[in-house]
Amino acid sequence: MHPALTYGDIEQATERIAGTLRPVVLARGDAPTADAQLWLALEYLQHTGCFKARGAWNFIAAHRKDGTLPDAGVTIASGGNAGLACAWAAQQGQVPARVFLPESAPQVKVRRLLGYGAEVVLVPGEYADAAEECRRWAEASGALLSHAYDDPYVAAGAGTLVDEIRGRLPELDTLVVAVGGGGLFAGVATAAARHGLRTVGVEPAGCQALHDAIAAGRPVDVTVDSVAADSLGARRVTALALHAAQQPGMSSVLVDDSSIVAARQSLWDGHRIVVEHGAATALAALTSGAYVPAPGETVAVVLCGANTDPADLAAAPAAGEYLRP
Repeated sequence: MHPALTYGDIEQATERIAGTLRPVVLARGDAPTADAQLWLALEYLQHTGCFKARGAWNFIAAHRKDGTLPDAGVTIASGGNAGLACAWAAQQGQVPARVFLPESAPQVKVRRLLGYGAEVVLVPGEYADAAEECRRWAEASGALLSHAYDDPYVAAGAGTLVDEIRGRLPELDTLVVAVGGGGLFAGVATAAARHGLRTVGVEPAGCQALHDAIAAGRPVDVTVDSVAADSLGARRVTALALHAAQQPGMSSVLVDDSSIVAARQSLWDGHRIVVEHGAATALAALTSGAYVPAPGETVAVVLCGANTDPADLAAAPAAGEYLRP
C-alpha cells in the first residue's frame, strides 16, 4: 500500500512535466442553474487524447531520474487510455513498451497503441485479467511495471491539472471528475484540498468502486457493468483515492448509464465536443441533478478523454423522412 499522496508530490510532478505536456484549455459550459458558472476543462486535448499522459510522463521521468528505468522498458495493463499514455511516454523516452488490454478494448485505442510503437497483447476477460497477465510478464522480462491508476507518480501527474485550472480560473470553487480506479480523483482531490476547493467524484452506478469503498471504509471489489466500463471499469478503487475521498470537501455521486449517454450527446449537440463515455460521466453529475451547484458556485468539469468512436453521435434522419420542429 502506498502512503497518502501529498501536495509536494504534485509540485514535483509539475516540474517534471513542464514543457512536455499540453496546458489544459478551459471553455464555458452551460450551467444547470442560473446563478452558477460552469467551465469545461478540455483535457481530452492532451497528448494521446486523455489526461493520463500527465501521470505516464511523470512516471517515466521520475524513474529515469532515479535510475530505476530498466533496458526492458515498461509494461502496463489498461482499458486503453492508460496504455496509450504509457506507450506515448515510452516513445518520448525512447524505451520499449508492452501494453496488455482486455480483448473488449475499442479498436480505435488498439490502433493508436500500435501507432505509438507499443507491443499490444489482448487478454480474454476484464481489466483485472489483463493486469494479471501484465504482472507475470513484468516478472519474467524485468520490465518496469506501471499501473493504470494505482501509483503515486501517476496520481500526482493527474493532480497537476488543478493548479493549471486555478491559474486560468482563480474564482474556482469545485472540480468534478469521473472516477474509475481513482488515479485522477486522488491527484485532483489532493491538490484541491490544499487550496480549499471541493472535489466531486462521479461514477457510473454500475462501476461504483469509490462509492462502495467510502461506505465500507476500505477498498472493496465491485461488479463492473456500464457503458463507460472501458475506461471506468475498475473492480477496486485505490487506497490513495479512498484516503483523498475521506478528507473534508470531498464527495461521491453516482449517475446511471442513460444520463451518461445523454451528457455525451449534449456535448456534441451543444458544443461539437466528442468525448468518451467515461469523460461524459463527470458532466452527467450536473446534467442529471446528481450534483447541484450552490448559487454563485464556479464549477470546472474535467472532460478527461476522447478516445472513442464518434459514429453514434452522428444520428442523421432516414432518407425521405419528414421532420417537424
